[in-house]
Amino acid sequence: MIKNKFSSLLIYLTFFNSLPLLAQIPQVPAELEFADLIVRINPQARREIQLDVDAQYRNPNYLKVKQDRVNLYMPIIEGILRDNGVPEDFKYLVIQESSLIADAVSTSNAVGFWQFKQGTAEEVFLRVDNHIDERKNIVSSTRGAALYLKKHNNTFDNWMCALVSYQMGLGGAKAYFGTRYNGKRIIDVDRNTHWYFKKFLAHKIAFESQIGVFTSNSRLVEVPVKGPTSLAALAKKYGVSESQLEEYNKWTSNGKIPNDRTYSLVYLQEGSLSIQPAIIQENKPKSKNSTNATSNSPAYKQANSFPRIDGNTIKANQPNQITVNDIDGVKASKTTTQSNFSDQIGLKERKLRKLNDLEPGERIEAGEYYYTKKKKTKADVENHIVMPGETLWSISQKYGIKLSSLKAKNRIRKDSDLKVGMVLNLQEHRKRGEEIKIVKINQSAPPKKSVLATNNANTRTQQEVKTMTPPIQSASSKLTHVVSKGETLFAISKKYGVTVNDLKSWNNIGSQNIISIGQKLVIFTP
Repeated sequence: MIKNKFSSLLIYLTFFNSLPLLAQIPQVPAELEFADLIVRINPQARREIQLDVDAQYRNPNYLKVKQDRVNLYMPIIEGILRDNGVPEDFKYLVIQESSLIADAVSTSNAVGFWQFKQGTAEEVFLRVDNHIDERKNIVSSTRGAALYLKKHNNTFDNWMCALVSYQMGLGGAKAYFGTRYNGKRIIDVDRNTHWYFKKFLAHKIAFESQIGVFTSNSRLVEVPVKGPTSLAALAKKYGVSESQLEEYNKWTSNGKIPNDRTYSLVYLQEGSLSIQPAIIQENKPKSKNSTNATSNSPAYKQANSFPRIDGNTIKANQPNQITVNDIDGVKASKTTTQSNFSDQIGLKERKLRKLNDLEPGERIEAGEYYYTKKKKTKADVENHIVMPGETLWSISQKYGIKLSSLKAKNRIRKDSDLKVGMVLNLQEHRKRGEEIKIVKINQSAPPKKSVLATNNANTRTQQEVKTMTPPIQSASSKLTHVVSKGETLFAISKKYGVTVNDLKSWNNIGSQNIISIGQKLVIFTP
């Protein structure tokens, strides 16, 4: 009887202690973003994927161990994917493949972090023999996976197909998908969608809110090494134990590193995580000298230094002359169509749209900067404070961050969700359920002169500065108007009780007053 009572109490305590964890289990949304795709999931598929998400949270102890391992390796994985032009969302694939266990072996004899078979590993230039197995090297294998995925995406122009091809092989994926998804940017997931992609979505949803939640203050340090040398010698050099190097570098079977190439060694560094102070202190009591605290904040000041333009700014409207936020770009000299602009800069119209997150038919605006190479998945700064007149697209262009990444990091889908004073994340994802901070904007204060304009006063014009710094308006509310056939700026201005000049200022419209059907205009109502 006592034993039964004790067992019941133990079951009750176990359940009670797991309640906070159960409450935190992420729920599968009806729509999410993956890479540059919008993924829409029907109810039946949501239930199916939710079962896999729930399974990840079933054992709290195992989840914690897995979460710690994920957060240890992710900074390295994210950097390699980013450097190789592969969407960072693929970091969840390595969790799906191996749970980040270096020497994991599948029933089909696939090995390592990214579960390569020997033949495939050699295709992506990994060394696999009795002495060295780079499938167990987090750096080498991630580079190999990035190369493999990127190559397959070149065939499909669709990251979902590229992901499934990781499991099926390129030939199998071609036979399975054909060309029906090539170039497609909206994916509908239902019961017939390939199981591997649904399994991936489950891992993305399960771990998206967990990445960056560190439970220790250790990190993995990556260093290039070239032999001949040994783990024993390197342990002395870096002041760590040999057993630790063996634990994190299982790619060398005998502890020796040859001299045939440069390898990446990783080791654990204790106490190396630094906690950065928050840029914005919300609800902080104002002091007598803090009447314009927002415009004095680091986030506000850094916004005025973007976009960062380098190179031959005198020929900024010609290709291969400037970089915009360290990405090749060009300045539009006049308002025109995408087709005309593409011809001028020697870029295919479809590629121009993709690189700049443009919708078909959107016009090219005079004075705006456009990218001719891929934008990044993270900006060089952490935050941005939303100012009047800004849109998700204008912010993404300002910092050279992909529009899909900006939306995903902040869990915002539409411009109508933006509010003046919002503090948007430009590097890290906002955690599920976390509110976006909003700070008060002193709307009567004039916009400060751009830092970039000051630094490049001899090469930049005042018009260029104007395009970089959004005007601060005293409007009480913001809305979006979609231009329909036959509408003019004058008619629109009368409709909303604003002036034509206001419309032009808020939307960077040139002196020719050109607007196009379908164009979205930001309007601040009195």
